Amino acid sequence: MIEHLTEPWTAAKILSVAMLAACFLQSGIDKVFDFQGNLGWLKGHFSKTPLRGQVLPMLLVVTLLECASGVLCAVGAVKIAMSGDATIAIYGAETVALTLVMLFTGQRIAKDYAGAATLVTYFILAAGTIVLLAH
Repeated sequence: MIEHLTEPWTAAKILSVAMLAACFLQSGIDKVFDFQGNLGWLKGHFSKTPLRGQVLPMLLVVTLLECASGVLCAVGAVKIAMSGDATIAIYGAETVALTLVMLFTGQRIAKDYAGAATLVTYFILAAGTIVLLAH
């Protein structure tokens, strides 16, 4: 049943999805437990942009997507380990990539180019994970 765990492809799949799970669960949970702090910071961050009036709905959507992404990736990593099935993990990695595109767009609109550049690394991991999981 667990013979597949000794395969390098399987280990790479589990570890890549686990990395995304850790990142997005932490970020989503932080937003849930410090919602007002995040909201205040983001209102300042977007205060000089056309998105200034949309901060609350944007934060709600991003929080939901980060939590969902993290849960899907965590469940997906366990599912790969238990059965080799990567379906849930693929959904998780795709949701991560979508979330990152949204975050990247927001950073660019806010003219936080350094923040946007940081997200590219995570996007490369997400896109690479999607490709890896399809193998």
